[in-house]
Amino acid sequence: MGLEDTLGRLGISGNMSRVYLAAIENGPGPVSALIARTKLPKATVYDAVSKLESEGLLERRDAVGKRCIVAHDPSIMLEQIEARRQMVGEMLPELRALFNAAKGKPNIRFYEGSEGIRTVMLDSLTCRDGTLYCTYAMDEIMEAPGLDWMEGYAAERISKGIWMKVMRSRSHDRKDIWPSDRKAKREVRFAPEHVPLGLTIQIYDNRVAIVSAKKEYYGLIIESEEFATMLRTFFSVIWAMSEPTQFIKDT
Repeated sequence: MGLEDTLGRLGISGNMSRVYLAAIENGPGPVSALIARTKLPKATVYDAVSKLESEGLLERRDAVGKRCIVAHDPSIMLEQIEARRQMVGEMLPELRALFNAAKGKPNIRFYEGSEGIRTVMLDSLTCRDGTLYCTYAMDEIMEAPGLDWMEGYAAERISKGIWMKVMRSRSHDRKDIWPSDRKAKREVRFAPEHVPLGLTIQIYDNRVAIVSAKKEYYGLIIESEEFATMLRTFFSVIWAMSEPTQFIKDT
């Protein structure tokens, strides 16, 4: 396979590949040199130069009394491919979610480590229906993402007007913090002793976010209307059995 064919497979096809190869072979020089070497019409060469410049493969420089065309090192193509790969990687979860939604399939996103746990927690701030239904394993949350980070998370949640209904287990609490608080848009209940809540779970819209911060150290987002509805039903049943707490007085 020749260079022109290979460049074509990389998206630098037809006249663009001919002009780019000519610019490499000629070295820095005027557009007239590229026209002479490629034997292409002037307008065609100028159009190819503009496209190659936008791709970062050519550069127009002002020389003494004339405009000079300079070909960039071909290794820049590797950098561009890596940049595009990163962009695709960042978009992939959302693109897969759209694809799976169109196919009627649940979408599952898995994240590892402390950064992944924060990513999962932050996704709940996209809640559209105005209420998060949560179980908080407080001993795990204190490990990751940590109390300082959670304070910032809470401030952003409040600013977005999102309420939380939170169930906790006294056996998993290590600090007497985050009570029921209307200003903080948070209502807290304690689950019965025979219902230990060892995972942090957030239910919102058609999603369920799960965080295991202490042992397995992962975050998981499941996007499924059926699954979210079922978990919300389970939450309501346990919520009704749980011990309400007093709201702190507004000051």
